[in-house]
Amino acid sequence: MSQSRDFAAVILAAGKGTRMKSGLHKVLHQIAGRAMIDHLMASVDSLAPSHKVVVVGAGREQLETALGVRAKTCLQEPQLGTGHAVQQAQAQLGDFAGDVLVMYGDVPFVRTATMQAMLDRLHGDDNPAAVVLAFEPEDALAYGRVIADDAGRISKMVEFKDADEAERACRLCNSGLLAARAADLWALLDRVGNDNAAGEYYLPDIVNIAIADGRTCAVVTTETPDEVAGINSRGELAAAEAQWQQLRREEAMEAGVTLRAPETVFFSYDTEIAADVTIEPNVVFGPGVTIASGATIRAFSHLEGAKVGEGCEVGPYARLRPGAVLEKGSKVGNFVEMKKAVLGEGAKANHLTYLGDAEIGAGANIGAGTITCNYDGYFKYKTVIGERAFIGSNSALIAPVTIGADAIVAAGSAVSRDVAPGDLRMVRAEQAVKPGWADRFHDTMKKKKAAEKKD
Repeated sequence: MSQSRDFAAVILAAGKGTRMKSGLHKVLHQIAGRAMIDHLMASVDSLAPSHKVVVVGAGREQLETALGVRAKTCLQEPQLGTGHAVQQAQAQLGDFAGDVLVMYGDVPFVRTATMQAMLDRLHGDDNPAAVVLAFEPEDALAYGRVIADDAGRISKMVEFKDADEAERACRLCNSGLLAARAADLWALLDRVGNDNAAGEYYLPDIVNIAIADGRTCAVVTTETPDEVAGINSRGELAAAEAQWQQLRREEAMEAGVTLRAPETVFFSYDTEIAADVTIEPNVVFGPGVTIASGATIRAFSHLEGAKVGEGCEVGPYARLRPGAVLEKGSKVGNFVEMKKAVLGEGAKANHLTYLGDAEIGAGANIGAGTITCNYDGYFKYKTVIGERAFIGSNSALIAPVTIGADAIVAAGSAVSRDVAPGDLRMVRAEQAVKPGWADRFHDTMKKKKAAEKKD
């Protein structure tokens, strides 16, 4: 039975990540709008660790800035292997005597339940010195093998190059993740040598040392191999994104969301979508989006930091930016952009409109080509449009400005002063009519063109 135990999480993130070919630290590359290390830390945080220590190296400033106060950091320099990396966390943990869970910042999808299973196994009746997380891939390739009995007790950890034919036939592979009690971990690491081709100190060596001492070591196996997939290149990053998106799409459809073309819809890590929402093809959700029941998100729309209410309609080709709120039954249509704006219940902005820093009342109608002019080059200003107001096409509302309830703004108006409730505001240049002018102009130009051709 799982139970809460005092544990520390040590996350290794000191690698240079050269295969990424990026100035951005490898573990800060995003999957579904969230840095891969933050995916991992969110799962860790679900277990409420006493301590979190991230081992940093190259690009440490980026990581320390990104982590802030969420975790302590320690420097591994020079980088002499995974065992050496874990040892650098000892000073940060001080006299901590609980369990230590060692993970990798570029292995972001380890489930909370898997972490808990490792900690639980560490306190099994056979009192293992260490617990290794293993996985069973379709093709075991050259992974290190974990040789264990049916009870999960390890008899040997062996690198592929050192394994005999029978050991290579074993499909249980070492993920590199490990759990141990702090006292056991530090004592065993002190005995790890670097007598190998790379001259490095390897964390898995503590298992074989403990076994040689007559101690038990145990293995826990992942639910799927994808759980411990490492990300070291742009290709692997793309594969991880695809893996995450596929799972999220399946979850959405199982929860009652209609996806017309699932493979073309992209979610963010925190997207919240209620049942009976319909999402058409080629829709992208950035972070911070919630969609209420009965809403329809039409094709080629992009939403980020937006709240879409019950029964609303968005798009096609709409863009909702942070702070956009659509209240019940409201609608934005093609080529409409909203930013930090509220569209009241039943209000509509059907075509070619920009609504920024605005509050639109219930039942209002925003005509095609309308813009709220919210920025003067230095500051942002607010536009308030009252309930049931009608804004004619191609209008410019120059903020700060208030349009009262039931007011009408005539098409083509540039409004820079408040409009009282129920008023009509028409702001246009006087139209001049010159009878026959166009006919005379065309005649003159045709004669001129004909003369040029003769020359």
